[in-house]
Amino acid sequence: MTQLAMARLYEIMVVLYAVGIVFYFIDFFYKRVKIRRIGFWLISVVWVLQTAFFLLYIIEIRRFPILSLTEGIYFYAWLLVTISIILHCIARVDLPVFFINVLGFIFVTIHLFTPNQVEHPLVESLESEMVFIHISFAIISYAAFSLSFVFSVLYLILYRLLKEKKYTKLWSRLPSLHQMSRWMFYSVLIGVPIIFISLLLGLEWAFLKLEVLSIFDIKIVGSFVITVIYLTVLVLHHSGKLTGLNFAWAQIYTFLLVVINFFLGSKLSNFHFWY
Repeated sequence: MTQLAMARLYEIMVVLYAVGIVFYFIDFFYKRVKIRRIGFWLISVVWVLQTAFFLLYIIEIRRFPILSLTEGIYFYAWLLVTISIILHCIARVDLPVFFINVLGFIFVTIHLFTPNQVEHPLVESLESEMVFIHISFAIISYAAFSLSFVFSVLYLILYRLLKEKKYTKLWSRLPSLHQMSRWMFYSVLIGVPIIFISLLLGLEWAFLKLEVLSIFDIKIVGSFVITVIYLTVLVLHHSGKLTGLNFAWAQIYTFLLVVINFFLGSKLSNFHFWY
């Protein structure tokens, strides 16, 4: 197998891993057997690919690969995925499986950036791909938050029209308040795990590849604050403590922070540059 083909397979594996974690996250809030099953099968495909890479490496070096830091990290990541699959099949514990997979994802991506692999052309290609995935996932999460913002604004408009009894045929194509509330929730539910994965990839690359990095970089701090706020909004809404108008306004204000962080944060950041 060529290095390019292996790089593409590894890239596919990381993307599938990330998407599988997203499905597990959604299942935590929105209990559905089908959603959990999709997440499980995606993680299972990741395990098959990990195992294939592991066996190919064993054949190449003719020993069990645990003698270096890089090999140990990959073996640890493989074990975590294996444990998560066993727990899913035997114990049926969803939340521990989710956190184990998050931890496994972290170590799968850390494996790419370990110092003793920098000179390898395959790893250099994969590092570039990981940065691309980091940026892509960040933009996808912004798109999801944009949808939640649109639904929130429409929710406020429809609520005002109904309250003032000004609902006309012009607005007849608007969904109901209940539908828009659900769409607001779904948009954020998808956006939160995606931006979290994007942050993980970006931080791993920055910590291991940049000579100077401050954890107080304005873009890093802003992104984490936004993630925490959206997660808090999700939890409060799911528990019934944040609904209706308050839920809509919370998403509008948080999206304004997203816009500020996207433009101003990028300009003030030490390593997020616009060209």
